[in-house]
Amino acid sequence: MSLLPTREEIAAWPVQAQALLLARLEQIEQDHDAGKVPWLCDRENCDGMPHPGRQGRHARAPQRAPAGDGWDVWLLLAGRGFGKTRTGAEWSIDMARHYERGALVGPTAADTRDILVEGESGILACAPATFRPVYEPSKRRVVYPNGAIQTVYSADEPDRLRGPQHHYGWFDELAAWRRLQACWDMAQLGMRLGDHPRICITTTPRPLPVIKMLIKDPMTHLVKGSTYDNLHNLAPTFRRAVVSKYEGTTLGRQELDAEVLDDMPGALVARSIIEANRVHEAPELMLTVVGMDPAGTGQGDETGLVAAGRGTDGHDYILADVSRRMTPRDASHRAWALWEEVDADFLVVEDNGGKDWIGTVLKDAWREIYGDDAGVPPIRRVNASRGKQLRAQPVAMRYEQGRVHHVGVHAELEDQLTSWIPEEDPNNSPDHIDAMVHAVALLMKRDRTRMVLASPHAAPQGRPA
Repeated sequence: MSLLPTREEIAAWPVQAQALLLARLEQIEQDHDAGKVPWLCDRENCDGMPHPGRQGRHARAPQRAPAGDGWDVWLLLAGRGFGKTRTGAEWSIDMARHYERGALVGPTAADTRDILVEGESGILACAPATFRPVYEPSKRRVVYPNGAIQTVYSADEPDRLRGPQHHYGWFDELAAWRRLQACWDMAQLGMRLGDHPRICITTTPRPLPVIKMLIKDPMTHLVKGSTYDNLHNLAPTFRRAVVSKYEGTTLGRQELDAEVLDDMPGALVARSIIEANRVHEAPELMLTVVGMDPAGTGQGDETGLVAAGRGTDGHDYILADVSRRMTPRDASHRAWALWEEVDADFLVVEDNGGKDWIGTVLKDAWREIYGDDAGVPPIRRVNASRGKQLRAQPVAMRYEQGRVHHVGVHAELEDQLTSWIPEEDPNNSPDHIDAMVHAVALLMKRDRTRMVLASPHAAPQGRPA
């Protein structure tokens, strides 16, 4: 006797049940048309290449979850394009089959939504039709057909992890979490459901204390992989634009080969110095600025946007780094958005090197946002007549003196600071560094303008207008 319902029996179902069945059948057909196959195959050392029974993309041996009970954390340290996101998504889907509560944590709320949940290799894309969850963004959760729930978190908001409990968690790009230690601590405290809570971490490596601690922990199952392991699945444009650009460089060793690099001799700033002076919060600030380096003046085509402030203790605090590839108009609007977010006094921008147009674009964006009667935008221009290395040296000295502090983790800026070797390439500093140098240099300049000779007749000096 067949266990499948007949057409007559289906016709007698409620309309909602019939619609659900139709939706599932359509999803199954879409999975088949897209070449989707089960993630794990019966070949223990499978290389992930198509073969009889598995014609679509599926797991390579290093992407399989570790067997047995002898681990608490699965730490997947791998280069860009290795398949970390797909691995974490497939593991999370499998865990939802067996456990009720899970945590999904990305560097920001947008990252968690756009990569872990809705991304091309995220949970919604990877889940099979018969176990595809529903994403409820207003409730910050992913709900599976069996009732299992995965709650969505941002590493920028560690306090949201303070109360909830979980059986497991997928933590993506841990090394890029701005409030790494605080979020890690809160997430750890919430792993208290079931007999053996577990965590899967998928991240590009950086030599941060939490990463080093996990590598040494005997209950960590460490897997390393490189970009080259999955090169056959990556777009040719990625191979040309990214791999060829960074191959053989210090940054490439970290981002492609997944090496955990310590201090590099000759780098602008030692990573140990950044780590020793990192803080979780900035003190009261006397002056705050946003540094902007328009695309095209350094390596790559990113626009550098970094916010920094001078504390009442005389030290400088790096508050935010939102540098990325943007159109001139988008960059100008993002610059003023950052200016407002950090309550900045000035926006300092490099406008030489054929980039004089940036001042006009910034003024246009200012009027679009604040209106024609908003007054003169607080722009300070930098005409970088000196070489990149000479401009960066005074800022590097402040780092060495322990007078520059990163508030949280600014991963890409820190990678550039610790991998750019001025002696080897003195005139081509990366854009994140340039924007930061503009900001800190202005803080130093404004500080000098307040210095006066000690005199009984000198009037007290206030904050610059």
